[in-house]
Amino acid sequence: MTARGRFLSIEGGEGVGKSTQINALADMIRSHGHEVILTREPGGTEGAEVIRQLLLGGSAERWAARAEALLFAAARSDHVERLIEPALASGKWVIADRFIDSSRAYQGAGSGLSDDDIMTLHGIGSRGLLPDRTLVLRLDPKEAAQRAAARDQNRPDRIQGRAEDFHSDVDMAFVGYAEREPRVRLVDASGTAEDVTARLVAQISDLLVEPA
Repeated sequence: MTARGRFLSIEGGEGVGKSTQINALADMIRSHGHEVILTREPGGTEGAEVIRQLLLGGSAERWAARAEALLFAAARSDHVERLIEPALASGKWVIADRFIDSSRAYQGAGSGLSDDDIMTLHGIGSRGLLPDRTLVLRLDPKEAAQRAAARDQNRPDRIQGRAEDFHSDVDMAFVGYAEREPRVRLVDASGTAEDVTARLVAQISDLLVEPA
């Protein structure tokens, strides 16, 4: 029987360098003989990408907190059923740019919904699937804001453009998850890209068994 693949999620606030590090981490895992699928949330499947456009476009007030959480849960449900679970079952590694912990931090801590509310939706929509390891990139807020502004050309989407205190609440939520849940690891995103990749690799070294 094919061994089940591994599932990693990469998390963090805006401007911490997730995209660069996801690609570097995937290359490293492939060098160990594993097939790797890269995906993102919201999105990853045709239906979820349609929901992504609804979620990220428009004004900051386009969706109330509960409606936004339901849309994220719906996108994730399709993503898990159609892409993530089949890939894992076939032995592939999956690296997701954001997953459930972003909903917990952004729609929960940042928008005022309870963690129990978010996890109940996740249990219904995605059968409670959790990553094998969640790596949270953290960076000095001022540096992260500068990077995000350069990346977005000062045209952030409706979530990226929220107030500074919202993003501070999100960051502290990620810290809290890492303190309580062993699968969640905080990773310093400062320094060179190579330095950050090395820190990420160190956090998944126990999972990197060469395929038979």
